[in-house]
Amino acid sequence: MPFDSEEKRSDFAKWAEEMSYEDEKELKRQKKLEEKEQKKAAKLAKKAAKNADADDSEKSSEKTDETGENTESTETTDSVSDNSINEKVEAETSENVENTSTDNTAESNSDSSDKDSTSDDSTSEDSSSKDSSDDEEEEEYNPDYKKVKKKKKSNEVNIVKELLSLIIYIGIIIIICYFIITFVGQRTTVHGHSMETTLQDGDNLWIDKLTYHFKDPKRFDIIVFPYQGQDVYYIKRVIGLPGETVQITPEGNILINGEILSESYGREIMVDSGTASEPRTLGEDEYFVLGDNRNDSRDSRWADVGNINKKDIIGRAVLRLTPFSNFGKLD
Repeated sequence: MPFDSEEKRSDFAKWAEEMSYEDEKELKRQKKLEEKEQKKAAKLAKKAAKNADADDSEKSSEKTDETGENTESTETTDSVSDNSINEKVEAETSENVENTSTDNTAESNSDSSDKDSTSDDSTSEDSSSKDSSDDEEEEEYNPDYKKVKKKKKSNEVNIVKELLSLIIYIGIIIIICYFIITFVGQRTTVHGHSMETTLQDGDNLWIDKLTYHFKDPKRFDIIVFPYQGQDVYYIKRVIGLPGETVQITPEGNILINGEILSESYGREIMVDSGTASEPRTLGEDEYFVLGDNRNDSRDSRWADVGNINKKDIIGRAVLRLTPFSNFGKLD
């Protein structure tokens, strides 16, 4: 039908142009989706071709060509249908053209938005499933992939085993060190001058804690014991043994069972005999001790120290560790 005015003719031309543009856009979108599917199929075919024969690769190429021909035929059919639609639309009235153009424009916009959202959803789903599908494809087409995966797991297990063995090894060392310090021996440092000249302030000594579990202390042994059960330790020399009677004369002589003890450890003659000025008989497992520096020593002559019980003796000082110039066994 002829148009009433040039304005309506131009409106119809615009509407026809918009319709052809939307159809062309939809066709391009479908073409992109087909190309994407073709690329995905080509990727799978490429992986399968590694272990497939030459005949299989030729068949896959023929399928790819057939897919291209189908795409071209689809484009031709769509273009013919577009031309027929345009011819029918020109035969309608101007009023129907205006109403139809408005409705179709709204519908085409809504359809295109729906299709775009659908394509976005499919793209997101493809990206989320891509990682998992890649692993499955690797396992299917790459025979070495499973070996690499198992090797990684075995390496992780080996690391855990090594850490556990290291922890066990450190624990064993700690237990051994604790056993040595508790039952065998330990290092101690001299503080003070009560054992001069045999020991000097700051000397580092090795204490034998094992021997006295099997035999009793001997006379002139250098022993270590706590002062009144505290964490302060005294280092003194054994003078009197269990069952002996000990006395110190005003002249500074030491009497053991009434006889003068011959010894050369005392630095000088004792000036103060303390409570030992009277004869003292030692009980079972009791020992009388003195410092070698007799006039500057707190020892068994004084009531706050008194006789030393065997169960309170920590051990025997047997070795001077430092200073290295005086390293050696103690007498």
